Amino acid sequence: MADLTLTATPALGGYREEFDGVTLSEQPQTAIVSIAVPRGGGAALAEAFRAGLGVDLPAPGTSVLSNDGAKRVYGMAPDQFFVVFDHDRPDAARVVDAALGGTAYVTDQTDVWVTLRIDGPVAISALERICPIDLNARAFPEGRVARTVMEHLGTIILRDGPDIFTIFSARSSAGSFLHAVQTSIRNIM
Repeated sequence: MADLTLTATPALGGYREEFDGVTLSEQPQTAIVSIAVPRGGGAALAEAFRAGLGVDLPAPGTSVLSNDGAKRVYGMAPDQFFVVFDHDRPDAARVVDAALGGTAYVTDQTDVWVTLRIDGPVAISALERICPIDLNARAFPEGRVARTVMEHLGTIILRDGPDIFTIFSARSSAGSFLHAVQTSIRNIM
């Protein structure tokens, strides 16, 4: 039997590009863990989030940072959350499960998504061409998260700062997703 070693490879090869006024980069270190609430387990999970991460569960469409600032909890839907954090090992689900004391259904989603960060004063101008939701700071403030589509591709978008967005799409269409965002940026230049 052959001796094989598998090596994780970023979906877009660690892509990073500077445009005039915006940086677009893949975030291959981003771990995404899905949390589902067991039937009748809402109170126990809420307490586990307070004890393990120092936060209350966010409402759908909002997010909160853990007390150490290392993990962001996205409210994706009633009784469904994502815990998103920088993590370069294949044990993200175990890390979150340990923090929550086994009170939730935990699934590692890291390899399902490609994560891009768009940062700069023209980020909104670039995204508004392909994103059907209102990204104005009054309608979509920092910490807001939403499921949407960009150029027919399912997307999750989070506003990280005034001009910073983290966007996720299916890894299987990573190249098309990157192309859509790049094209939109180039079209506003």
